[in-house]
Amino acid sequence: MTQQACFHCGEPVPTDSPYVVKIKDQMERLCCPGCEAVSNAIVLGGLESYYKFRTELPPRPELTEAELAELQVYDAPELLQEFVHQDEDGMAETTLAIDGITCAACAWLIEHQINHLDGVERTAVNLSAQRATLRWDIRKTSFSKLLAEFRSIGYTALPWQADEQQKKLHIENKKYLRRLIVAAIGSMQAMMFGIARDEGLLGEVGFVYTLLFQWAEFLLVTPVVLYSSWPFFISAWRELSHKRLNMDVPVSLAILLGYFGSTYAMLFQVGTLHFYEIAMFAFFLLFGRYIEMRTRHRIGSGGNALQDLMPQAAILLNERNEEHYLPSRNLKPGDRILIKPGHTFPVDGVILSGHSSVNEATMTGEYLPVSCHPGHKVLAGTQNIDSPLIVEVEKTGQDVRLASISRLSERALAEKPRIATLATLVSRYFVAATLLVSVTVFSIWWMIDPSRAFWVTLSVLVVTCPCALALATPTALAVANATLARMGVLITRGHVLEGLGKADHIIFDKTGTLTEGRLELKEVRWLADNDDARKTHIRALAAALEAHSEHPIARAFAESRDANLTASDIQAHTGQGISGKIADQSYRLGRADFACPNQPFTPPEEEGQWLLLADDQQALCWFRLSDQLRPDTKEMLAELQKLGITVELLSGDQQGSVESIAQELGISHYTASASPERKLERLRELQQAGRQVIMVGDGVNDVPVLAGAQVSIAMGDATDLAKTSADTLLMSSKLVRIPQAIEKARMTRINIMQNLAISLGYNLMALPAAAMGMIPPILASIGMTTSSLIVVFNALRLRDKASEQRLQEQKTEVARQHSPIEEPSS
Repeated sequence: MTQQACFHCGEPVPTDSPYVVKIKDQMERLCCPGCEAVSNAIVLGGLESYYKFRTELPPRPELTEAELAELQVYDAPELLQEFVHQDEDGMAETTLAIDGITCAACAWLIEHQINHLDGVERTAVNLSAQRATLRWDIRKTSFSKLLAEFRSIGYTALPWQADEQQKKLHIENKKYLRRLIVAAIGSMQAMMFGIARDEGLLGEVGFVYTLLFQWAEFLLVTPVVLYSSWPFFISAWRELSHKRLNMDVPVSLAILLGYFGSTYAMLFQVGTLHFYEIAMFAFFLLFGRYIEMRTRHRIGSGGNALQDLMPQAAILLNERNEEHYLPSRNLKPGDRILIKPGHTFPVDGVILSGHSSVNEATMTGEYLPVSCHPGHKVLAGTQNIDSPLIVEVEKTGQDVRLASISRLSERALAEKPRIATLATLVSRYFVAATLLVSVTVFSIWWMIDPSRAFWVTLSVLVVTCPCALALATPTALAVANATLARMGVLITRGHVLEGLGKADHIIFDKTGTLTEGRLELKEVRWLADNDDARKTHIRALAAALEAHSEHPIARAFAESRDANLTASDIQAHTGQGISGKIADQSYRLGRADFACPNQPFTPPEEEGQWLLLADDQQALCWFRLSDQLRPDTKEMLAELQKLGITVELLSGDQQGSVESIAQELGISHYTASASPERKLERLRELQQAGRQVIMVGDGVNDVPVLAGAQVSIAMGDATDLAKTSADTLLMSSKLVRIPQAIEKARMTRINIMQNLAISLGYNLMALPAAAMGMIPPILASIGMTTSSLIVVFNALRLRDKASEQRLQEQKTEVARQHSPIEEPSS
């Protein structure tokens, strides 16, 4: 069965497509909302005969053999390894720099078109940074075919590189400046001639001088229209050629109609001339776009900054400890490198020798250096402060944490929350409505006063351009994401800000979340026969079982490891413990009901987390582990209480340990010995009761509930699986960042509502006045540009408040560290 073709564009219609248009009492099926908007605009405008007389569908541009050969170079393995990250399942991810994106409609077109390719799982366009993040099956669709598809729909896409992207942004900035300068000079000079002519300042100089002034205006305005306004025409033509509408369509119509209308009036001496108004409109619009572009570049430079942190060269140490400089990209796991004071780490690795302080502010948002010693892991992008360090390379290139953070940031900026999708949809239909209103206004004024019909319609086109509406949501979201990233809160999915803003309940795990996760082995209580030879090395047995685990419990046994003891058949039982064999003897370490399922054991009452070690026959001993609260835990809970959020503690640890922490912190809702299934069950109970839940965790046992919560937050030192499942990574060790992020999300939501109210309110107020002929074209252009700038500057307030807050925190911390210790009062 062949798939039905779209009535408007001829593309295949999805089986579940709800889009239709009514032509002569017959419903015709369409493939997408863009075709529905355009076709309904055609029909409502009385132009349905277009479908009757058209002879063919617009041809799809084909690439030449030379262009295809140029793109196929990117299929080379060495280039794929540099620009494309592939996982074990054959799924590939890449970030592309896109030329020619001007508005949300461009982003929608790219996503809609690329997602139809075979094997493409997700295409997400970051409008602010002009980048696209793709995930696809590279076995089904080659990299070069993806790039060719971008070319075929009118956009140039190339692998994103920080240096190249910065050059492109610099070139774009210079081009915009040149166009803006031409528009400024042309419009100001044309305005002098135009006002002198319109206000009768020429006096009785005669028709020849009046005609000379008119031609001077024409010559000054022509470069503004043909050069400065060229990006508007290209954008509008590209969208119309693909049966889409964007805000540049009414803009281009206004400029071209005004220019050619004034030219006709000058040549035939009929009507009025509005050359300088059109030039001023182009100038104000370009000025607004330039401010928006600079803001977008500044906001979108976060990814560039991350990549710029990676040094291009490294000092390699050979077997004789001789130093050799080489490109960082040539390093491989196992190499030893020297990091001198003041230098940045080019790789993820572990310190082999040396003691120093490392500035991890770029990764965690914390400005105080961290003391490092042999065995300490260091991350690419952080900076060595005090002394030389010798580091063994563990991860390089796209595998370092800095690269993964960059990819997560790109994904978050590209994914659109529901409110952003709604705003994009509204702006697209608003353009169609604007064109219909303009036709209606022209028809009415033609009957009232034909001499004013054209210019009133021009004012309507200008004043209702939905630039502010299209900027309202993405600008605020981009500023908020960038601000939170600087605070050490890395958002990895697009719905997080919306979810944080609506949250009213938060669930915390205990170990590694409310506590520091640095568990220490405090006590061993032997339970078996005192003559048992294993008593002397029981700590080493437990350490062997935990040797390959990432859980904080494993770190507590690290100092007890014995190289002569190794465990096999290791199995981690989520939320219960770990099992394995040592010297052909099976052992279990974890909760009492897991270690000895057939014997009832109750943990001792003393403070701490108690683990039971047992073999197949008996329980061997209790281990008591102790942890301490993070320094700002109480401050964080107080801030959450101010925000009206209910706090709950849901932990897999034993009753005594969880109850002690809950009482100390004043948490009334807590559950101990909770399995992953019980945690998920509790989450479902809250969600069914209508609660908007945030889950904060760090272990493998938290993965199911992290995946199920409306918003999930993983600690920066959480297990890899937990970080992959979470929507947000808390790179900073400060828990107080959580309420700050919630407050920022609420501010962002308010900011978006303000922006939408400003843009829609302006259009609703200005449209009737323009339709009644009360707003001339020049005032319409000023109003439209002003509304766009107000929206941009309103969104930037999110960043400014965060900077003040951060500065105040640093002053408080410094003052606390340097304040003298006060004597207690008598």
